[in-house]
Amino acid sequence: MNILARRSLLLLASSAAFGAAVAAPAAPLVMGFSQVGAESEWRSANTASIKAAAKQDGVTLKFADAQQKQENQVKAIRSFIAQKVDVIAFSPVVESGWDTVLREAKAAKIPVILTDRAVNVSDPSLFVSFIGSDFVEEGRKAGRWLLERAAKNPGADLNIVELQGTVGSAPALDRKKGFEEVIAGNPKLKISRSQSGDFTRAKGKEVMEAFLKAKDKKIDVLYAHNDDMAIGAIQAIEEAGLKPGKDILIISIDGVKGAFEAMLAGKLNVTVECNPLLGPQLMQLAREVVAGKTVAKRITTLEGVFPAEVAAKELPNRRY
Repeated sequence: MNILARRSLLLLASSAAFGAAVAAPAAPLVMGFSQVGAESEWRSANTASIKAAAKQDGVTLKFADAQQKQENQVKAIRSFIAQKVDVIAFSPVVESGWDTVLREAKAAKIPVILTDRAVNVSDPSLFVSFIGSDFVEEGRKAGRWLLERAAKNPGADLNIVELQGTVGSAPALDRKKGFEEVIAGNPKLKISRSQSGDFTRAKGKEVMEAFLKAKDKKIDVLYAHNDDMAIGAIQAIEEAGLKPGKDILIISIDGVKGAFEAMLAGKLNVTVECNPLLGPQLMQLAREVVAGKTVAKRITTLEGVFPAEVAAKELPNRRY
């Protein structure tokens, strides 16, 4: 090999090495996330988990709070599309009304992941995966606990009032469905009143006050679709001169610290867990989706049931 050829080879090698040394790092994954709002302890814990996981995983998170309004979520999703994010994730306020905006995301080739709540769309390919709880099963767990409690006094009729979640939302629809499915086999258990408390303490208290003012039937059981509404209802029950957890059995869903504290105080009888700490799973799922990997259409979190008897033992373990 002559000197000129050798110099050319050395120059090419040096250029390649230099290029490798100064090559820019790969751009971080960019996720647009639209959250329902901040209506409860559960939602706040869910938001904190997602933000912390994104930071730890090096994901650039564009976060939007919908303040429990679907129109705000639609605007946020369209903004994410315009910004050409890598993936969109959101927890839908309600189940229906998403086809148009999700088609826009699909046309832009941006994958969509649902978290916590599902949607009802004409084309299931409009989202790639759902990660969250089985709300119907949560309702069933609440119903099974009541059946076991009722079995201890089989002759008694139990009048139940129900605090539903946000009208049209997946957890409200499914938790009602699961609960009713289980108690339907016992003619002694009847739901006399059912109204939305919108998943908030203030609204839960307000609706429970209205239930208590209706004197036609004694209330034996309150079934609340989340802990925050149950805690609001507890305030209304106490202000009415009754003892929550004793005069009225109280069943709720979520498993937040406030529920365990209420159980320790003897004011709540049982809470069904709904795990909000979805952040790490969501980041992993997003990376797999963006990489083109095949993922499960539904990923369900594992959850338990916590009666008052275990509250003291479990409270120190609660992270939310």
